[in-house]
Amino acid sequence: MMPKYRFHKLAAIVVLVGFAAWMATGEFSSVGSAAADNEPKAGEVEQPKAVDAGNAKPSAAEQPKAALRTVAVITPPRRTYARAIRISGLTEADKRAVLATRVDGIIDKLPVKQGQHVKTGDLVLMLATEEKLSALSNAKQLVAQRQAELDAASRLAKTGNLPKLQLDNARSTLTLAQSMLEAMQAQLDRNEVRAPFDGVIDRVPVELGSSVMQGGEVATILSLDPVIARGEVSERDLGYLKIGDKANVRLVSGQNVEGTVRYISRDASSATRTFRVEIAIPNPEGTIPAGMTAEIALSAQPTDAVMLPRSVVTLGDKGDLGIRAVDKDDKVVFFPIDLVDDTPTGLVLGGIPADARIIVAGQELVKEGEVVEPVEADQATIQKLLGEATAGTQ
Repeated sequence: MMPKYRFHKLAAIVVLVGFAAWMATGEFSSVGSAAADNEPKAGEVEQPKAVDAGNAKPSAAEQPKAALRTVAVITPPRRTYARAIRISGLTEADKRAVLATRVDGIIDKLPVKQGQHVKTGDLVLMLATEEKLSALSNAKQLVAQRQAELDAASRLAKTGNLPKLQLDNARSTLTLAQSMLEAMQAQLDRNEVRAPFDGVIDRVPVELGSSVMQGGEVATILSLDPVIARGEVSERDLGYLKIGDKANVRLVSGQNVEGTVRYISRDASSATRTFRVEIAIPNPEGTIPAGMTAEIALSAQPTDAVMLPRSVVTLGDKGDLGIRAVDKDDKVVFFPIDLVDDTPTGLVLGGIPADARIIVAGQELVKEGEVVEPVEADQATIQKLLGEATAGTQ
């Protein structure tokens, strides 16, 4: 029993060692796979193997070419557009004056009210003048007396009964009396405040009978015809404007009015580097007040441009906004945008060559210098992209 038992034990050990050695070779992993790989699949025809002639590589003509990316392009119609410059601003009076007294006193007359229209020279306020009126009356009487004395002296001088020295003295006394009269009249005039120009009384901070000091404010007068729309333009847009250009002004109330550029500053603001622009708007009825928010659209000189949808605008390699187009060699080129106008139906862009084929689909997937396969956009794409823009220009 012992020898037999030892034989079986030895045989098991031998089999175990052989199995471990077979697994270490890894040959079991290719069992069936090599044949499966070499055998043609169902429905396939076995291809003859290529002959290795010194590891020869395929020629350049035999290598497959990379497919060109296809982009949709259009050549939009060109038109002449007036460059629009839009800025925010405020309306203000053409003229504004704060009226004040030149002497102190008690308000005796106040014939105007807030909101009243006045003409140049109309009386706005008068101070009490009892004492000055009496002094003025005395000055007038003195002038009349001195004039009579001079006339009498002149008659006597002609007959030789009055020395020439006394005649000259009579002339001097008359001149002095006239100077005193003018001084009294000037003092009386200082008690009056009159309108310096045609306008509307906007504010009257005093009451009849109240006392005012010299230089005290008594009224504010505004000239609102024309009314002025004031705004600031950037230094980039300044060269497109000139005096006399037309401008459309949309007030915050919804009212649209038209005006004319009457002033362009030549001194930029040190803080914003912008230039003040004033638009004169006819306002004969005074319906447009000062201080109202306004959106000013300035129409500069016309330029040749195209209208395109906003979707064609993309970023260039340097991060600037523009459009991509295809040149005559089917290479992608980039044109920075020159914004002529921004309308509800599309962007009006200048600076684009007349023969440029603008990419309207796929512009985000290509880059400058890349050769592409351009195809004309179909009618559905054109109508989708340009239908509204074209309709907006008709």
